[in-house]
Amino acid sequence: MKKRFISAILAAVFTSTALSGCSASVKSKNLTDGIKPGAVPVYSNFDESQQAAVADFAAKLVKNTKSENGNIVISPISVLYALAMTANGADGETLAQMEAVFGMDMETLNNYLHSTVSLLPSDEGYTLDIANSLWITDDEGKFVVNDDFLRIVKSYYDAGVFTADFADKQTLKDINSWVTYKTNGQIQNILDKIDPDAVMYLINALNFEADWDYEYYESDVNNGIFTKADGRTQDAEFMYMEEHSYIEDEDTTGFIKYYKDGKYAFAALLPDEDIKIEDYVNSLDGEKITNLLNGKTYQDVETKIPKFETTYNVEMSEIFKNLGMTDAFDYRVADFSKMGPAQVEGENICINRIIHKAFIRVAEKGTQAGAATVVEMVAEGAMAIKEQPKCVYLDRPFVYMIIDTQNNLPLFMGTVCEIE
Repeated sequence: MKKRFISAILAAVFTSTALSGCSASVKSKNLTDGIKPGAVPVYSNFDESQQAAVADFAAKLVKNTKSENGNIVISPISVLYALAMTANGADGETLAQMEAVFGMDMETLNNYLHSTVSLLPSDEGYTLDIANSLWITDDEGKFVVNDDFLRIVKSYYDAGVFTADFADKQTLKDINSWVTYKTNGQIQNILDKIDPDAVMYLINALNFEADWDYEYYESDVNNGIFTKADGRTQDAEFMYMEEHSYIEDEDTTGFIKYYKDGKYAFAALLPDEDIKIEDYVNSLDGEKITNLLNGKTYQDVETKIPKFETTYNVEMSEIFKNLGMTDAFDYRVADFSKMGPAQVEGENICINRIIHKAFIRVAEKGTQAGAATVVEMVAEGAMAIKEQPKCVYLDRPFVYMIIDTQNNLPLFMGTVCEIE
């Protein structure tokens, strides 16, 4: 019978410290202090090729992600974190295919993620906090992790490392408690069980919460009509305000609305009325997104945003296979030797599933958002000028992003095709 050794790599959305805030309830053994990280420099500037690569990665995910009602929300940076941590355990053609999907080699990506996150601002009124942890089975008869892999994860991702009895129900509670704590309660019970053959969980937690720079008052909110993708209409609450960062190209009008202190922003992209939302999403790539964001002009623009809330779940394995990352899912050719070997002869580690869950709420005061990405590894055997104000009313399907304004890093990206 084929045995399966499962290791999961989770990226959740919310908070920055390693486990300190909930350590009183966690029984797993903390090995963090025993792992000495290497010295990793922090770079303050990356060229436009890295910005375009991350934007292109985000566009690939959005255009390959579907839902029944058209509403999606994903965190490209969450998915990128999860897969980047995974790729540090990959080698050979498996690694080459993953780097091709990322649009950069692992040395560049490690430095990009480490440096960008190190420099992301956080202050009263807005926060983007990131935490990482690695959970390893204490049964060395199943799996032994490579020390070099641990040092890389610790050095670039500042991961806490824990070892636990995966057969003990307390370990499931520990992992779920950690994720819930780090996501400020937005992501609960990320794992329904720990498989008897599980060997590793790597968790990235990222939390975004921000107040608008100019929040909406009661007088700025009115009822209106939202026209869905299929042409039907529904009642919605809209928030009205004049903004001053306008974006457009040959098939897009949009605007940027800033959060407190201007370090983060909500970017809205409204396709022309004669363009279907699915066709517009399919036209997106890194160059188009980068040009839109970098080409913003200072111009008065009358805006209205519907209040909305979206929770979205998707399994991404087929998406990444279609993007060319095939070897990582095939136990016969996958090479994750840098992560550590399975301890049963004839078995090999590969990715089984990539599960992503994200949440966003946009309202008068600001935005809350969260996400989780699970990469499940298995070891398988042989089986401008002042003008009249522009108007951009988001009363029909649109695309949105939450970005950091220094690098235009797409923290979240999604579509709204109906109001939930």
